[in-house]
Amino acid sequence: MQMMKAVNTVRIEKGKVDEILPRFNTPKSVHTYEGFILMEVLKKEDSPEYDVLEICTTWQDRKFFDKWREARTIRKAEERKNGKQPEKGPIIDAELALYEVSFQHNPAK
Repeated sequence: MQMMKAVNTVRIEKGKVDEILPRFNTPKSVHTYEGFILMEVLKKEDSPEYDVLEICTTWQDRKFFDKWREARTIRKAEERKNGKQPEKGPIIDAELALYEVSFQHNPAK
């Protein structure tokens, strides 16, 4: 197995990041998936044009991330089919990047 990290960079209208942050306060279903290790929500400091959040999830292996992503795609399609529209809000756009975790160091004991 090869640990991996998915980083979703979310660009938000300047000054509106605090409208989005509460969405991540409570764990969602991603935390229940096999192979899920950790989720971090990073708020970028001093971005001049727009606010930025980095939503980072770490997985035991890419196959677990792919399984979660496929299930999420199906769930979102079902929601749209049933008339649920995506929330309109201050999100400008988002970009996903995938990384292989090459090294990880834990605190010395």
